[in-house]
Amino acid sequence: MLRKLILNKMLMVSVLFLISLVLYGMDYALLGSVKELSVWFLGNLAFLPIYVIIVTLMIERVVKERDRQTVMRKLNMVIGVFFSEVGNRLLRELSAYVVSCDDLKSHLLIDGTWKEQEFSLALEYLRKSDTKIESSRCEKLGLKKFLVEKRSFLVSLLENQNLLEHEEFTDLLWSVFHLVEELEARDTFDNMPQSDIDHINGDIKRVYGYLSREWVMYMQHLKHDYPYLFSLAVRLNPMIDSPNAAVY
Repeated sequence: MLRKLILNKMLMVSVLFLISLVLYGMDYALLGSVKELSVWFLGNLAFLPIYVIIVTLMIERVVKERDRQTVMRKLNMVIGVFFSEVGNRLLRELSAYVVSCDDLKSHLLIDGTWKEQEFSLALEYLRKSDTKIESSRCEKLGLKKFLVEKRSFLVSLLENQNLLEHEEFTDLLWSVFHLVEELEARDTFDNMPQSDIDHINGDIKRVYGYLSREWVMYMQHLKHDYPYLFSLAVRLNPMIDSPNAAVY
């Protein structure tokens, strides 16, 4: 196999060298001047390193962009699995902890008419809004049970090396892990001191911030690249009070 590869390279070099000789022979036949031909040859030879630099940089850029797109496609698949298994339900459940959640939901009612501008406005709203969390009014045992059951799945996601290319999604996973640990460390949520309630509120706020922004970006990706998946995701939008997969 290696010998065949070497022979192919030698053949290609020989063919290119032969083509060059033929072209220079044609130049000599037309011009009839070895001096002019030598000047042109030296001029082209002097510019050869610049050719090499330009071609190398262009090829390197194309290869890097192709590799980046391949990694992002794989990463978006991982993100899609996360939202199917954990993210959508977690976003729905944590929305119950948000004070004045109706106003937030009104900015995230994604539908088939959304374009790039609507997604950008939604992300800008999420980045600027100061979400208020009040966990004392919600039952946290169900949330704790759900997240503890999904721990092994979340661990498997962290084993994916492609996550290193998406810092914000990695931060989301770490924030979810921390929330799991905080909830699991408490046997009961009754008679919690206000300082402890505030601490849990902060952990939930961190998760909700990362989760909501990542969800909007994932929906934007589906709208652009996978319209059929986007259609189902819109019908199962966790920001809708009663999502329904049926098509009407």
